[in-house]
Amino acid sequence: MTDRLWAPWRYDYVTSPENRKKECVFCGIGESDSSMDRENLVLHRGEHAFVILNRYPYINGHLMIVPFRHAGDISSLSRDERNEVMDLVVQAEEALKKAMKCQGMNGGWNIGSAGGAGIPGHLHLHMLPRWNGDTNFMSTVGAIRVVSQSLERAYEQLTVHFGGR
Repeated sequence: MTDRLWAPWRYDYVTSPENRKKECVFCGIGESDSSMDRENLVLHRGEHAFVILNRYPYINGHLMIVPFRHAGDISSLSRDERNEVMDLVVQAEEALKKAMKCQGMNGGWNIGSAGGAGIPGHLHLHMLPRWNGDTNFMSTVGAIRVVSQSLERAYEQLTVHFGGR
């Protein structure tokens, strides 16, 4: 028997011209007009950083806090950038608790390609809501994640907690 998981939605990701571009996807989103925020899944724009839903989430509500400036590590950020990123961590934590009714949270940086960063040149912090029992047999046995909510629904739930709508 051949083990196979069909995930045709990933085809768009791996063949997308956006993923072959040399430009940084985070820089592109950060520089885009705010009228594109819903399409780009941007929940909030601050002075030095923005909050965005992960387009390829590990779990529903998976968001990221991204400095506008292209910087690869925490020590490259200015004090103002670091302060705003941490303020957004607090705001994201509160938003995830209220909107997603999560019982816990995971978060962290993946710095550099050796640290697991998918976009190693542009630092970003992941925040993931967690619920008791959300690791089910798919994750445990098949190493497969099941995301139980659409990005559009997660955006609607979270954006109100960042001053949207």
